[in-house]
Amino acid sequence: MQRIRTEFPRKIREIENTWIPLSDGARLAARIWLPVDAETQPVPALLEYIPYRKNDGTAVRDAIRHPYLAGHGYACVRVDIRGSGESDGILYDEYLEQEHDDCLEVMDWIAEQPWCNGGLGMFGKSWGGFNALQVAARHPPQLKALITIGFTDDRYHDDVHYMGGCVLASQMLSWATVMFGYNAQPPDPRWVGEKWRDMWLARMEKTPPFVEAWLTHQRRDAYWKHGSVGEDYGAIDVPVYAVGGWGDAYNNSIPRLLAGLTVPRKGLIGAWSHNYPEEGVPGPNIGFTQESLRWWDHWLKGKDSGIMDEPMLRCWMLESEAPATWYGERKGHWVADPSWPSPCVGEQVLHLSSDGAANVLREMPGEPHTLSIVGQLRHSFECGEWGSFGSKGEFPPDQRSADGECLSFTSVPFGEPVAILGNPEVDLELAVDKPQALIAVRLCDVAPDGASTLVTWGLLNLTHRDSHEAPEPAEPGKRYRVTVQLRMMGYQLAAGHRWRVSLSPTFTRHAWPSPELVQLTLFTGEGCRLRLPVRTPQPGDDALPAFEPAEISPPLAVARVRTSRRVHTVTQDHMDGWTTMTMESDEGRLRFLDNGLETDHRSIETFKVRDGDPLSTSEHIQTVIEFQRGDWRVRVETDSLMTADASHFHLSNQLDAYEGDVRVFRKSWTTAIPRDNV
Repeated sequence: MQRIRTEFPRKIREIENTWIPLSDGARLAARIWLPVDAETQPVPALLEYIPYRKNDGTAVRDAIRHPYLAGHGYACVRVDIRGSGESDGILYDEYLEQEHDDCLEVMDWIAEQPWCNGGLGMFGKSWGGFNALQVAARHPPQLKALITIGFTDDRYHDDVHYMGGCVLASQMLSWATVMFGYNAQPPDPRWVGEKWRDMWLARMEKTPPFVEAWLTHQRRDAYWKHGSVGEDYGAIDVPVYAVGGWGDAYNNSIPRLLAGLTVPRKGLIGAWSHNYPEEGVPGPNIGFTQESLRWWDHWLKGKDSGIMDEPMLRCWMLESEAPATWYGERKGHWVADPSWPSPCVGEQVLHLSSDGAANVLREMPGEPHTLSIVGQLRHSFECGEWGSFGSKGEFPPDQRSADGECLSFTSVPFGEPVAILGNPEVDLELAVDKPQALIAVRLCDVAPDGASTLVTWGLLNLTHRDSHEAPEPAEPGKRYRVTVQLRMMGYQLAAGHRWRVSLSPTFTRHAWPSPELVQLTLFTGEGCRLRLPVRTPQPGDDALPAFEPAEISPPLAVARVRTSRRVHTVTQDHMDGWTTMTMESDEGRLRFLDNGLETDHRSIETFKVRDGDPLSTSEHIQTVIEFQRGDWRVRVETDSLMTADASHFHLSNQLDAYEGDVRVFRKSWTTAIPRDNV
């Protein structure tokens, strides 16, 4: 539950739109909340800098956060980056040098305003969390601290494009399509006047489908190293608060950041998905607006809030519960670690063993045994989404059927609870019969009744076994030793439950399949083992005070003209062998009561593959986005398709735009991109 707060220490005013001039003549659009007396009593500023449209796209979420912070003595500045919202220019790709250069100018402008005392913090979730770190590495003199939420320090390994060197099939086109639609949305005539139409047409003509660049760079090259702050943690010289959630996909970066930085730093991981902790789903959500104030007051106002006296990392340790495709709240408890790597975390090793009849996880390696499997292309359609936003249907259902599609190894029941915190790793000795192959590894919690709950998973493109920068084809039949790192997780296995590790050369929903069916051969024994980061409970886990209940400023006045709707289905055609996943997402129609704008967004994604034919894999996404205020009505329709043959990926993107019912723009982009060891 969230408490709505209406009274604050400082009265505030809102500047709904203002222009920040840049040195090349462009202007960026900003929305600002600040104390009414800030020009006579200047305050520190907090910047959020993202492309998601301040006046409609994030307006609802901004309203519950920015005024709250302003009411406690901060100037909150929400800026749309170049080429988004009402800002000038074209957005050619993510995290470009231009984006960072513009942000440095924005910071200069903010610091020069009469309502700012010259000090500045930066925060954001996802894109805003990424670029907060990236801009910090440029050493802007005004920046004193930052909060980064749902972020990555490695754009190649831990973002929506690749995972373990595999093309991230569930995200590569999907997120590119989101941005394809965003980049085609018009500026609001209310702020830019009659030139809105020229700006809109220019955006649609000049902005490329981002997926073309992403899929062109299939190795971890300079394209991905740019903006990956893990290349040089020492470049960041301001305090960092790193935040994530177990329902999100970006938690691997938090331990790396805590270990790699030398500046004052903190980490926080809750149960929630890709959202702010005060809105956290699954719960429990927390009073993160209050927690962030403690951080800002310490670093921007010099107040002793006590926040830096507390342990470096706090995590909500998930506890065993039945698998479900949605959770309102996750069972668990808070733990605290003084540093990272944590002195509370050790390693437990379980070996993947087999006697030819049963596959087990055991403390000591068994006799060597050879096991083989040809993966099923439908594998992973029941393994949940790569990262969730808290919507129903995103979490994985019972994994028993998926476990049966793999080489699975199950431990004996544990006599007492076992907690893990960190990245489990699986060492394997294996061979494949094709030069291009991958391996997917899942770790599950098996209850006494047989229910299997997915805890974490990982991927490795076997051509990337030695390097993501210089992959090499596998030699068919040759034995290799590889290690697959699973995603960061905090989880407590209940007494009486068992661990299960499952291996497959396919994970089609998330890893675009190899061009040929692959037979994976595993050589059990000393070389095959699961290494678990086991955490010992600490007396200090219960010593810290609980987080305050979630508290927000009053929500924005909006009306639901049409309610939202979501459908997520997976079907199998037993005649023709097709497995098809369909996701229909209707975000409904929303009217902003203060200015009359109505927004409407619908999409349908179809991902399918045919048994025995990896080259049949396809992903097709269509979206319809509409804006209306009075007689002004525009609509954008996108149609994106990704397929592959043995040598190339094939991409097609089409954009249609309508003013009223008249089509005013159409453009198609079609390209073939060579497969590079994927």
